[in-house]
Amino acid sequence: MRLRKLVGLVAILAFLLLYVVVVSSVGDHVPRHWAAQLVYYAIAGTLWGVPLFPLFRWMEREPGS
Repeated sequence: MRLRKLVGLVAILAFLLLYVVVVSSVGDHVPRHWAAQLVYYAIAGTLWGVPLFPLFRWMEREPGS
């Protein structure tokens, strides 16, 4: 169980690092209007967790299940 959580932690950190780089790179192309940036960063700030849900479930699952 400890190894599974360690692997999950490393995967989460790697994903978040990549996600921040991609979101900030794409954010450079968002129009400089406050409303466009508000919508983009609100969506990007919310969606980061969605791809991680399966990893969270895997980390909490008992070995052999």
